[in-house]
Amino acid sequence: MDNRVSWVLEVAVKPGRLENFRVLMREMVESTRTEPGALGYEWFVNEDGAVVHLAERYADSAAALAHLGTFGEKYAGRFLESVDPTRFTVMGKPSEAVQAAMSGFGPTYLRPFGGFVREIGA
Repeated sequence: MDNRVSWVLEVAVKPGRLENFRVLMREMVESTRTEPGALGYEWFVNEDGAVVHLAERYADSAAALAHLGTFGEKYAGRFLESVDPTRFTVMGKPSEAVQAAMSGFGPTYLRPFGGFVREIGA
């Protein structure tokens, strides 16, 4: 397996906060788009806007740590004003520094077990 680090964060949107969260999402997507080690960054919402899943993939622990630094600096406060994290699953082999940076969200870690990734287009 490789050094990629991925995660899925599930959050519950607080009542009346969906539109604020949507504005924040747009800012965070544009910011993350400029990070060279960000390989994938997708947000998914359920039908009534109460649950959002963030699916993120980074080239390695250094890229993940850079992203987490930006998140903590610029977005964490507003993020947590709008949502409550409910599940956080981290996949890959994140460094100890990445694990420490994520510890406040109570992640479950899944180590590589098998499979492959096919990159299609860029």
